[in-house]
Amino acid sequence: MATLSMIDVNKVLIAGRLTRDPELRYTSSGTAVTTLPIAMSRRYTSKTGEKREDTCYINVVAWQKTAEFCAEYLGKGRAIFVEGRLQSRSWETDTGQKRSVIEVVAQRVQFLEWVGKEDTEGAPAPAAEEEHDVPEEEIPF
Repeated sequence: MATLSMIDVNKVLIAGRLTRDPELRYTSSGTAVTTLPIAMSRRYTSKTGEKREDTCYINVVAWQKTAEFCAEYLGKGRAIFVEGRLQSRSWETDTGQKRSVIEVVAQRVQFLEWVGKEDTEGAPAPAAEEEHDVPEEEIPF
């Protein structure tokens, strides 16, 4: 009898638009971290024929050079494609309330539109990519 092994996969691919400008911060050890809040919309037609839109909001967290790159070149409304992994965090507020969040930790961020000083027709959109593991005590929020 063959034994089954459990394989865990934590891979996320999402595309959306930034809902506000990136927030660049640095940990106490100087590691850059940027929060990229994005919205992803799904348009569909209901059973009654009514056109509807469902929007999902999620924070993407980028680290190190990717964080600095995103903070420098991205702004509210820009479209991005993110490849990363899901991460859950929990903490207690100053008032004792327990909070938790699920977010995407970016391993690769691709700009879907390129708008910049040297904007050229047909130029490929830049990508920021890196692999990293940041210790939990380094997370500044």
